[in-house]
Amino acid sequence: MSITLLLRCHDMDKTAEFYRSVLDFRVTVAAGTLTVEKHGGRIVFTDRDLWNVPLTCSGTMYFTVPDIEAYYSRLEDKNIVVWPIQEMSYGATEFGVVDCNGYTLAFQQLV
Repeated sequence: MSITLLLRCHDMDKTAEFYRSVLDFRVTVAAGTLTVEKHGGRIVFTDRDLWNVPLTCSGTMYFTVPDIEAYYSRLEDKNIVVWPIQEMSYGATEFGVVDCNGYTLAFQQLV
């Protein structure tokens, strides 16, 4: 089973550029939405306020990547890392970043 999140963003162009150039996601725009994908994980963004609440998310979105060390090396100097790469007790190596909208993303490689 896969899951796709629909999230509100501040600015579609800024969000597309961040996910494309900083995180190296595949980015597509269609019908007023922005879809970002990496290694089977997907988020869809809209700049419309469909929920009538401030832009917020109380969780962390996890993406599994095949080479965590290489991906971390790409991002560690971009001033977006919220926790550094580390081995976790549950059998994963991971790190976290914050995106241009304030959402927390984690990237992991299972051991």
